[in-house]
Amino acid sequence: MAKDKTSPSKRKKLNSDVSEVHEEEIMDTKVKKKKKKMEVEEAPVQIVSITADDTKLKKEKKHKKKQKTEQIEEAPVQVVTITAEDKKQKKEKKHKKKEQTEQSEIPDPPNELEGEEDLSPEQKRVMERKMKKVMKKEEKKRIKAEGETVPKTEAASGPTGPQQALLYLTCWSENRAEWKFQKIRQTWLLQHMFDSEQVADEKFSVLLEYLEGLQGAAKDTTVKKAMALVEESGQAPEDKDVQQRAHRAREVIQLLS
Repeated sequence: MAKDKTSPSKRKKLNSDVSEVHEEEIMDTKVKKKKKKMEVEEAPVQIVSITADDTKLKKEKKHKKKQKTEQIEEAPVQVVTITAEDKKQKKEKKHKKKEQTEQSEIPDPPNELEGEEDLSPEQKRVMERKMKKVMKKEEKKRIKAEGETVPKTEAASGPTGPQQALLYLTCWSENRAEWKFQKIRQTWLLQHMFDSEQVADEKFSVLLEYLEGLQGAAKDTTVKKAMALVEESGQAPEDKDVQQRAHRAREVIQLLS
């Protein structure tokens, strides 16, 4: 291993130079930090100054906002009450408006003098039918407005349910060839045959003949009903209507038993 031939004086001098360089670097670093710190301290600070006017304006805004909130809270609630008279007036206005609309939709009557020769007989009949419908509709409205009832035509009225049931029984008795079984008519007869006001005595005699062919559930139900009427008559011996129904019930029981 080779020995370091550098003299002690030279080595001492070299070490001294390295130390000086190191110290200079440390000093430079310290100087830079101090300079930076001074720059930060010397930077101008922006100070926002709040004057008395600014404080006053802020208080006024806050006060106005508070007053507005109190006014809203204290404002009276307007309650709108709708009386029966108001409802009636509103309904009348609506009805009048509807009538005006319907009247505006009604076509004007054809002028027979203008263009009559251009219409064919069929077109004339169609026009007449339309006008009749319009006039009939107006007449119904007028009658309804006056509080009258629209009279029913005799042609529209037919025999009622009781009348049809009695006609059914008469057809069975007098014209058996054209007679056809109708359950609904038979049901009505079985339900009302004990009432002399619904089924007269002469019709009840025919009905007894009709009952001779009764079978099944209809027969059982009729017998039960007749027995109930007989039991009821025992509780009301002075009631003529009850006794009359019981009399017919006994005849039915005798026939079907």
